[in-house]
Amino acid sequence: MEEEINYSTVVFKNGGQSPKENKEDVTVYSEVKPKRPTTTVPADGEAAAHSPFRVLAACLGILCVLLVASISAIICISVVMNKQKADISNLVAENQKLITERSVLERETEELSRVNDSLNWTMGVILKFNTFPVNEYCPKKTGPSTLLECNPCKKDWILFQDKCYLFYNRDGWKTWGDSRKYCQATSADLVVVDSLHEQEFLSNHTVYYYDKFHGFWLGLNETRDNNWVWVDGRNDTLSYWMTEVLGPTGPCALMIPGRNLTASWDPAKCSMANKFICESDPLIKSD
Repeated sequence: MEEEINYSTVVFKNGGQSPKENKEDVTVYSEVKPKRPTTTVPADGEAAAHSPFRVLAACLGILCVLLVASISAIICISVVMNKQKADISNLVAENQKLITERSVLERETEELSRVNDSLNWTMGVILKFNTFPVNEYCPKKTGPSTLLECNPCKKDWILFQDKCYLFYNRDGWKTWGDSRKYCQATSADLVVVDSLHEQEFLSNHTVYYYDKFHGFWLGLNETRDNNWVWVDGRNDTLSYWMTEVLGPTGPCALMIPGRNLTASWDPAKCSMANKFICESDPLIKSD
C-alpha cells in the first residue's frame, strides 16, 4: 500500500524575514509522512493516578472469585452435611429398631426357655408313674389344652412352695415302713423337712389324735452308725427333737402335733402304727 501524504501549514510569527520574501506571511507547505502509530506512554503522574484503581479492581475481582468459590463450597458442604445428618438419623432409627427387635426376641427366647423347662419338668414328673393318674391331676378335661388346665398337685394334696403334701388322716394307721410304701406307690415319699418354715407348715396341718404318743411319720430314720438320715440320703441338720421321752424309743422319727416347732420330733419304734405325711414334686413347676 502507498502511504498517505498529509499536508501541514507552518507560520513564522516573530522570526526575521527572509531577504527574498515579502513582509506578508508566506505559507509554506511541507510534506509530512507519518510513521506507524506508536504507543503513547502516559506521563508519570497519569500512570501513578491509574495504578491504584487497577490494583483495586484486580483485588475486587479476586475477592469476587473467592467469594463465589466460598459460597459454592459452603453450599456443597451444607448439602453434604445435611445428607450425612439424614443418613445418621436413619442409622440411629434403624439401630433403635434393631435394639427393640432384639429385646423382643430375648423376651420371647426367655419365655420359650421357661415353657420348655416347665414342660421338661412336667414330663419328668409324669415319667415317675407307671400309670399316670390323669383324673387326679386333671379332673376337668375340656379340650386339647388339657395340660394347661391341670392342677400342680393331685386331689387332696396341698401345694406349699415347690412341693405337694399329703397328710394321711384316714383310718388304718400304718407302720413307718408301710407308710413309706404307700407314699412311694403314689410316686412320692415320706416328707423331708428342709427348713423351719416347712416345719411350721407341717405343724399347722397336723392335729392331735388318739393320745399324746401318736403323731405323723416323717421320712427320717436312724442308721446303724447312729446317724439320722432322710429318705433322700441327706443327713439331718435340724434336730427338732423333743426334750422329754414319751415312750419306748426307736429309729424312726415321728412328729407329735401341738408341740413346740423346734421340739416336736419323737424317736419312736418303727413298728408303731401312726398317720404320716407324703411329699412329691408338683406336676406344674411354679415360676
